[in-house]
Amino acid sequence: MGLDDLLMPSGFGAPIDDNVDVSAGKYFNADTPIGKRPIDDADLHNQRKRRRSQSCELTSDDTNDVRNTTSISTIIKAVERLSTEPRLVADGSRENVLTSTVGKHNDLNAITSQTMSDVLNGVYRNQIDHLTIVDCRYPYEYDGGHIKGTINLYTKQAIKEFLDNTVTSPDKNHVIIFHCEFSTERGPKLYRHLRSLDRELNAELYPRLKFPEMYLLEGGYKEFFQTHKEHCFPQSYMPMLHKKHSEDLRHFRVKSKSWAAGDKPRQESRVNGSGTRLCF
Repeated sequence: MGLDDLLMPSGFGAPIDDNVDVSAGKYFNADTPIGKRPIDDADLHNQRKRRRSQSCELTSDDTNDVRNTTSISTIIKAVERLSTEPRLVADGSRENVLTSTVGKHNDLNAITSQTMSDVLNGVYRNQIDHLTIVDCRYPYEYDGGHIKGTINLYTKQAIKEFLDNTVTSPDKNHVIIFHCEFSTERGPKLYRHLRSLDRELNAELYPRLKFPEMYLLEGGYKEFFQTHKEHCFPQSYMPMLHKKHSEDLRHFRVKSKSWAAGDKPRQESRVNGSGTRLCF
């Protein structure tokens, strides 16, 4: 039985009975009232064609459902892999170069001051192609002493510009390390903000990221300066709450809040079915 037989309207395949006049190639029922247009061969062909089209074609909604199902399946597999292999960077493309430590923010990769010192001393020079250390303190703190080679980004707008203007390559390992004074608020906040922007930028290609390998310096600049001041310039430490800079503090806090106006609350890091928190 062919497709035409399956799609044929009821009665079209039945034997012709005595009440059907087939003269001149016309099909009509003898009981049909006078004035009704008889059905000709062209009508039968068009009806079959329409039935076939309606039965065989996928609507746009059907196509979207297939695409969405495929996308969700890909995301689920990526999340499962990232949750079961904690050593992977956030896009699952390779393992983290640096060893993480348990920190105050369990959704962020944290490193110790000693690991940071090792990075600066070139211990990982063959594994890190490019390094960016982001100091999230206010400019007067940065000027009062910072880790050599760092850049000072303390607003969400600055983080967005950094993401937009930095060229990366999947073949190169670009490591980013965030910190602030204690790495308890400003550093973690901007770390998460960069990751959120990066996720949005690659929303259709999850889990791809522009910067998949990022860390937070546990203890911040204060702890690092106490143990490794040889890597700091100038070799001093300016607290955020120093009385000398009370006006500067008010100024930069207002500036930071004004640039952050309208930002959506950050999404919490994912939790898989077993309750394991995934690295942000």
